[in-house]
Amino acid sequence: MTYRPCGVYHQNYRQDHAWWQTRFVWGKMIFLSLTIFYLVPKFAGLYLISVANVIGYTILAALGVQLLIGYCGQVTLGHAAFLAVGAYTSTLLMLQLHLPYLITLVMGGIVGGLWCVLFGLPSARVKGFYLIMTTMAAQFITVEFFITQYVSQIGGRGVAFALPPGTVKIGPWTIQSDREVYYLMVVLVVSCTLILSNLLRSKIGRAWIAIRDNDVAAQALGVNIVLYKLFAFFVAGFFGGIAGAFWVTSLSAVSPEHFHFGWSLWLVGVVLIGGVGSIHGTIFGAMFMTLIPEGLKFLIFVLTQDPFFVDLMPFLPHLLDKFLFVKEAAFGLAIVLFLIFEPNGISYRWWQLKNYFNLWPFSY
Repeated sequence: MTYRPCGVYHQNYRQDHAWWQTRFVWGKMIFLSLTIFYLVPKFAGLYLISVANVIGYTILAALGVQLLIGYCGQVTLGHAAFLAVGAYTSTLLMLQLHLPYLITLVMGGIVGGLWCVLFGLPSARVKGFYLIMTTMAAQFITVEFFITQYVSQIGGRGVAFALPPGTVKIGPWTIQSDREVYYLMVVLVVSCTLILSNLLRSKIGRAWIAIRDNDVAAQALGVNIVLYKLFAFFVAGFFGGIAGAFWVTSLSAVSPEHFHFGWSLWLVGVVLIGGVGSIHGTIFGAMFMTLIPEGLKFLIFVLTQDPFFVDLMPFLPHLLDKFLFVKEAAFGLAIVLFLIFEPNGISYRWWQLKNYFNLWPFSY
């Protein structure tokens, strides 16, 4: 049967763990794939493509934060440091050693993962507030000290590394336009999401969740919590390094300013608003945190074009000129409102909506 009232029932373990379990879900995912891979790049304008690229970058960057906070219970407030490591690793390998971009992309992820493990070592002895301070130290030591004072000086380039046109290439394909970056972004987001999803369905994922729920009980049951914690930090740093190496494709110059401490906090906000412990939450949070500021900016711009609203609210042009501060204020307000009214995040509402549809007409 393609549809069974009051839920979906399976006859074996393989059916229960299938990605797409009904024909309706198959149709939905085929339509979604068609939209992402064909309709959006063909019919969307360059502005929408660039916004989609930002959403994809945010998803890639937040996947590691979601893994650490949502699935392993390890709080992190310095994840932008590992994005910076991946971005600078990829850039240096392309500019100094002239390696192909795909190799530098993977190397950026590996170096980012190893660097993350280095700062994840204290998680074997400390947790909570002390682990927060350790991850914050990773941000300042990596970006403000090593990258700014030493890495940025390689080759006498000063602070920023300029990327000449045509530097980022995959075989004969030169990635220059936003549409080309979009295709790369989609492939990376789908690949990283599948990797994390499959890890969570495995023994490793069950160990992470056990550590998150009760690390003492997990250790008593034979889970090597130090090993699994460090592996979680490696995977999180790997995703961060991939995100940083990807973001190089959208930058004309790589600078430490692209990986400031505020971006680490922003990624935590993405996870909190989207939903902690949910891959869907990472996607929803990235979309919310990208589209809401863009919509707010568009609204302010439209209102400033009407003299009536300008006379009514003379501060509107100033808001447009200083929109960065408006964006930060909106971010703080969104965090507060979600913590008060929707602490489980957007993914919880999505879960309720799916359950309502699957259980209808049995509302219970």
